[in-house]
Amino acid sequence: MTALPDWMRPPRAEGWFAEDLDRLPEAPRHTELIDGALVFMMSPQRSWHGRLVTGLTVALMAQAPVGIEVEREMTIRLDDRNRPEPDLLLTTAPYDADRTWYAPEDVQLVIEVVSPESAHRDRTVKLHKYAEAGIPHYWRVEDEDGAPAAHVYELDAPTRAYAPAGIFRGTLRRPVPFEISLGLDTLTPPRSG
Repeated sequence: MTALPDWMRPPRAEGWFAEDLDRLPEAPRHTELIDGALVFMMSPQRSWHGRLVTGLTVALMAQAPVGIEVEREMTIRLDDRNRPEPDLLLTTAPYDADRTWYAPEDVQLVIEVVSPESAHRDRTVKLHKYAEAGIPHYWRVEDEDGAPAAHVYELDAPTRAYAPAGIFRGTLRRPVPFEISLGLDTLTPPRSG
């Protein structure tokens, strides 16, 4: 059996905490902390996923009003034991070149583009954790035969749970967190063949 590298050993008996992620230079990119456990993106990213995240980033940056920043692959410190890394987030926090995470109160929208490896976490675990942290909007984008389908949720603040706001194919238009209009089918190239 192969021994674990030292960096994979929790620094204390209680396990990992959110601030520990900033002290793991040898950890793979896209390392998250979920319920005190390190979660790594182990499978290679599909081209469809990367192009969709890039397309969403560009489109949202073009539409975001002053005071809203679009960030890609940055963690959110939900609490001491949870620091997930969504594909995209929209924040009201000012740009800071040295920032490594965002607080949930500064996040307006989280977007997860589902991959086979992350499907369960994106559909259940993160859905609940982002809502409990008070993040107002959550989009989960699924691959439906090469076309994106956006499952959109809004926070019901008193219950700290998300309510479905619709499933969007082709075009996504939303009045919140700002006026958004996206041609979903134009964000990724069509499948050939």
